[in-house]
Amino acid sequence: MSAFKSMLRRVEDSGVPLLVVRVVLGGLFVWMAAAKIGHPIDFLKQIRLYHMVPESPGILLNSIAVALPWIEIFAGAALVLGVFRRGGAAAIAIMLLVFTPAILMRALEIRATQGTAFFEIAFDCGCGSGVVIIWKKLLANSGLLLMSLYTLFSRSPRFSLACWIQRRRTATECADALGVPSASCDG
Repeated sequence: MSAFKSMLRRVEDSGVPLLVVRVVLGGLFVWMAAAKIGHPIDFLKQIRLYHMVPESPGILLNSIAVALPWIEIFAGAALVLGVFRRGGAAAIAIMLLVFTPAILMRALEIRATQGTAFFEIAFDCGCGSGVVIIWKKLLANSGLLLMSLYTLFSRSPRFSLACWIQRRRTATECADALGVPSASCDG
C-alpha cells in the first residue's frame, strides 16, 4: 500500500494531472462563455427562467447577463494559463455551487408542473451547450465541481505561466547577485 501511495504522490507531483484538469475545465468554461457572449439576449432569457434574480430593476438582470460570461472567461483563462489558478478555480467552484442547485430546482419545478419523469427532463439550462438532459447535466456539473476543487487544493505549481514567471524572476535575481547573464542561472 505504501508503494501505491508513493506512486500516486509522484504522479501528483509531476503536475500532469493538474495540467490536464486545468486545461479541460478552463477550456470548457471559456468555450461555453463564448457561446453566451455571442447570444446575450438568449442568455438573458435563460437567466430569467430561474427566477433567482428580481426582474426589477432591469439593470441587475442585464448586468448579470453581461458580466457572468466574462467572469467565466477570465476564470477559465486563468486555469488554462496557470495564473491566478486558485482564484480561477474558486470562482468556477462558486459558480457551480450556485448553478447546479438552480438547475435542479428548475428541473423539479418542470417535473411538478408538467408531470415529466425526472430522467426525461431536458431543457436549455443556459450553460451555453443548448438543450441537455438534466440528470446528465447535474452529473457533469458535479464532476466539474470536483475538478475545480482539485485545482483549488492541488499543491503542484508545475506547467503554469506563474511558475515560469517565478523561475525567470529567480534566474534574474541569481544573475544579478553573481554578475552573470541570466541564462547561465536558468535551470
